[in-house]
Amino acid sequence: MLSSLSDDKFEMMKGFLKPILGGNIIDASCGSGLFSRLFAKSGLFSMVVALDYSENMLRQCYEFVQQEDNFPKENFILVRADIARLPFVSSSVDAVHAGAALHCWPSPSSAVAEISRVLRPGGVFVATTYILDGPFSAVPFLTTFRRSVKQVSGSCIFLSERELEALCKACGLVGFKCIRNGPFVMISAAKPK
Repeated sequence: MLSSLSDDKFEMMKGFLKPILGGNIIDASCGSGLFSRLFAKSGLFSMVVALDYSENMLRQCYEFVQQEDNFPKENFILVRADIARLPFVSSSVDAVHAGAALHCWPSPSSAVAEISRVLRPGGVFVATTYILDGPFSAVPFLTTFRRSVKQVSGSCIFLSERELEALCKACGLVGFKCIRNGPFVMISAAKPK
């Protein structure tokens, strides 16, 4: 059963995705496919691609899909790929969603550049992530912690809202928008028409 929290996020996302409804969407770093399944069942997209680097996550997504009655499988595919090397033709994708994933990517700049490459003109990138900025970014311990996480673990890269906007701009995306809920944000940007 999908949680009401994911339903709320989906409703917020629909506002960002409105210009491309009826088109195709990639759910990047889909994990077990919570949003991939929501996108498919909504009927708002012509094709939903559940994409992840982890074969185990894709297997779990597949198992969840198989358990659901009347799931629209004809417009749903699973793809195993590296987010920084997407197996799609340039300018062929209407939207890319990345739920709570951007901070986990080894190179957010490579990933967002690749997302920009595959988006068609007018295509939309929507992501949720966690950030460390605002009043807490001035606390020396947290600033040092943030750098340590980036440099030592390599597993999480927490960007500030300004850094996220600059990243989107550097990758050729425009119209950056951000909705904040504490350290959790939903961002959106589009490829120029």
